[in-house]
Amino acid sequence: DAKKLVRSPSGLRMVPEQRSARSPFGLDEPPWVPDKECPRCMQCDTKFDFITRKHHCRRCGKCFCDKCCSKKVPLPRMCFVDPVRQCVECALVSQKETEFYDKQLKVLMNGATFFVTLGTSDKSELMVCRLSNNQRYLVLDGDSHYEIEIIQISTVQILTEGFTPGGGNTRAIGMILQYKVPGSEEVMQMKFTASEDFSCNKKLSAAWLAAMHKATKLLYESRDQ
Repeated sequence: DAKKLVRSPSGLRMVPEQRSARSPFGLDEPPWVPDKECPRCMQCDTKFDFITRKHHCRRCGKCFCDKCCSKKVPLPRMCFVDPVRQCVECALVSQKETEFYDKQLKVLMNGATFFVTLGTSDKSELMVCRLSNNQRYLVLDGDSHYEIEIIQISTVQILTEGFTPGGGNTRAIGMILQYKVPGSEEVMQMKFTASEDFSCNKKLSAAWLAAMHKATKLLYESRDQ
């Protein structure tokens, strides 16, 4: 998908030329709180004057003094080319998301192998599941081929095992995915179960499911924006 470089008050962004091609995990730039509406820092209540200048957080758009908004942190969900100024609270959130973009997104794109069951069928098919490079589709390849648009996914339930009433570790062994068929209100369901053939497959599948769980949280946040 073609991209273009645009300049906003917040900084340079590399965005898709067509809005429909944007990542489903992306966030829009927030409107800035007007200068006239923030005579004081919205965190520490310090009064702005000639010496104490105001700064806007690029993630939330609120107004802060330099002390409360001094961090410059990558913000890939808004497609910024360089790290941008963010308040302390937003910087912490963005730093956690950077791990998803640096590590877990690559895990999703590399893919993992699952037994996939469609709807109420009692038959399953061994398929390689991965996220497309443009982050917009979940691609499943086996004897059959499916492409599920990420924005059509309505619910994701991660299946685990190993929990005991007294506590203990759990591990992801699969997931149940529900999504809408484009052009209709019909909801389809797929069940993904990790292959038990090789121990390395279990680790790879568990890592992929953990990354999918994080991706789902970001997807829901994008929708709630």
